[in-house]
Amino acid sequence: MSRAPESINIARTDNTPIFPPENLDKLLDLTLFLDGLTEPALLLGPDGEKVPLPEEIYLVLRRVVDDMREGKATMVAPLSLLLTTQEAADFLNLSRPTVVKLMESGEIPFEKPSRHRRVKLEDLVSFQQRRRVERRTSLNELTVDAGKLGIYEETLDHAQSAVKAARKRRADARAKQ
Repeated sequence: MSRAPESINIARTDNTPIFPPENLDKLLDLTLFLDGLTEPALLLGPDGEKVPLPEEIYLVLRRVVDDMREGKATMVAPLSLLLTTQEAADFLNLSRPTVVKLMESGEIPFEKPSRHRRVKLEDLVSFQQRRRVERRTSLNELTVDAGKLGIYEETLDHAQSAVKAARKRRADARAKQ
């Protein structure tokens, strides 16, 4: 006979991260169960009531379980969540002064309801995606330039100087825009 699960306080009082259990083996049964599913499952309430688990919730659950199995803390937060500049810096893995400069230059939208800047999580996610595309585009352009210059057949010293020259040309072109 299975025993009832322990009572869990699920009141949302803040947006603090939830850390994985100390013993990650506790997640093994859940991971194996989720891996065996071909579609979302049902939630079973303490009174025996069964409720279908929406696909979106199922996908979030999968991601949280996968992160916790890797020993990562996790947090589910609304995209409209307002963050401080330090929280934004931590999220982007940048320094706070760098994030402030990005905000002041208009690259990251922000609000200033009082003395302090606040930035929406969705704006940080959007900024991250734009930066990822920009980096990928720049890398592809450098790779094409390297191929055109025949760098792949040259010595390391020649390749390094050619890459440096290509970067300078790109920076000069951006400065002119």
